[in-house]
Amino acid sequence: MDIGAAVNNVIDWIGDAFSAIYNNGDAAAFVVVAAIAIASAILVVTSKEIMHSAFYLALVFTCIAVTYFFMNAEIIGVIQMMVYVGAITILFAFSVMLTRRTIVEGEEEE
Repeated sequence: MDIGAAVNNVIDWIGDAFSAIYNNGDAAAFVVVAAIAIASAILVVTSKEIMHSAFYLALVFTCIAVTYFFMNAEIIGVIQMMVYVGAITILFAFSVMLTRRTIVEGEEEE
């Protein structure tokens, strides 16, 4: 198989994908929500502040709920919002806030 033909096939496929997304509003919205979910999922594991990670995790859960709404599974989306965003994330945030943390490293307890 010719390398040039393979490259042209890939370029044609990417062009077709972009035109399908451009012509379909739901697909464009899904791509935006998916990009937000992926970016915030990366920030969950790379953030140095644990509360920021909790808020990014809430954003990931919200994007998943929106994805359920795109699939016309509204009840699962509402359950996702109530259970994961509403309960699990708040539980995680409260457990972090109630945990004792040293403000300045190197400071000894008295």
